[in-house]
Amino acid sequence: MTHLRSFTRAAAVMLLITALAGCAGAESPGGSPSIVGPEEPPTAIPADGEVLGIGTVLQKDGDDPQLCLGAVAESYPPQCGGPPISGWDWATVDGEESASGVTWGTYAVQGTWDGARFTVTQPPIMLALYDAMANPDPRDDPANAGATDEGELLEIQEELQGDAAVLGSYPSNGYLFVDVIYDDGQIQRYMDEIYGENVVAVRSALRDLG
Repeated sequence: MTHLRSFTRAAAVMLLITALAGCAGAESPGGSPSIVGPEEPPTAIPADGEVLGIGTVLQKDGDDPQLCLGAVAESYPPQCGGPPISGWDWATVDGEESASGVTWGTYAVQGTWDGARFTVTQPPIMLALYDAMANPDPRDDPANAGATDEGELLEIQEELQGDAAVLGSYPSNGYLFVDVIYDDGQIQRYMDEIYGENVVAVRSALRDLG
């Protein structure tokens, strides 16, 4: 029974990974996201209103600029990937660097998210000048520790590796924290269906405003 449960869970996770891959590259399909169930993973999720993102904007010569919300390789120039960002104009921002046909900088950006593309609506702010408001996650508090064994959390982490839509993950305080581009609660509910509540803690890199 354990092997069957593990196979079913892994298969469901693969469905989730396949669906979420659209967040990083594919155009968002029309229509509203459907109701999420254990066999119906969320697809690329658009935001209803404006969102805030903090990350690296990087553009290679001849390519569209990208908003990197996950890890950035510490090379020179740096290397990273993310969704395309529309409305970006290097002439209107400060703090950028250029080398070997690549221009980049770190910014707080406000705009809209359609599930595949970020569109700038307000002037970006250099990250060095941005005063971020504290937004603590109660799941970081030792008083709210999860009850899942770290070995099981590492197994779940391995199942989720290799997908561009999962920006990163790490076990801490009894949870597996999973960073994604954007979640309005659908991905968290789906993870709860697959792994149980208070096991996977989904964090959205794009934060709703208002």
